[in-house]
Amino acid sequence: MADEFPRTVLDFEAKFATEAAGREYLFELRWPDGFNCPRCHAKAAGAAQRDRWVCANCRSQASVTAGTIFQDPHKPWRVWFRALWDVTSQKNGASALGLQRVLGLGSDQTAWTLLPKLRRAMVRPGRDRLKGKVEVDETFLGGVAEGPRGRGSEGKALVIIAAQEDGKGIGRIRLARIADASSKSLHGFIKQALELGTTLPTDGWDG
Repeated sequence: MADEFPRTVLDFEAKFATEAAGREYLFELRWPDGFNCPRCHAKAAGAAQRDRWVCANCRSQASVTAGTIFQDPHKPWRVWFRALWDVTSQKNGASALGLQRVLGLGSDQTAWTLLPKLRRAMVRPGRDRLKGKVEVDETFLGGVAEGPRGRGSEGKALVIIAAQEDGKGIGRIRLARIADASSKSLHGFIKQALELGTTLPTDGWDG
């Protein structure tokens, strides 16, 4: 079943050893109760090319990948699924160069194309805003360079982060790149990321 997701690398390699296994997994995710024609809702269909099915009633074609990040793939299913595994199983995140090395991709451009698609797919639609006690702060990201530090730094990206407390640890987080550390930029992010009534400790910055 599609909900029986592998827990280890060995389980993963066994489950998705062939292209057909990946295609079957996607079929079960899209149609857990069996094929359902998007046009006429008929239940009977015959297999066409690759991931496409032909409705036995209206003869229209339906794809298991339509509207997903797998639509019109230029790489085998095993590459896509292995990339998904690597991105979601690493605590410190995955890099494009890391994916290129692990998957044996001939070009880093392929990895740079895959990674953003996978990251966007990991964002849950309609996700709830943070609530309870949430800490918010901003920081600069970028390479080491000479010059002033702090909020006046140049040549780096300013990122704001909100972290919801979960007992003694950190629960859900939100982050975004902002133009500056002004009240307008900070408050705009806070209104989108936090529920009304959330407790928000700060470091005393006027913004």
